[in-house]
Amino acid sequence: MEWTDLFAALAIYLIIEGLLPFASPRGWKQSIELIAQLSDRQLRVFGLISMLVGAVLLALVRG
Repeated sequence: MEWTDLFAALAIYLIIEGLLPFASPRGWKQSIELIAQLSDRQLRVFGLISMLVGAVLLALVRG
């Protein structure tokens, strides 16, 4: 892996993260309010699942 790959991945991440607040600021705020109401355990489980899905996708794409 080269540094350019890492920066490209970071750039794509930032673009994806910016889509919802740009397209629907009100919906984004409502989502954040709902997330704030989740328990620490629920957030940890969601984070773990996200990391695992990301790792599997990366393994499939990068082989």
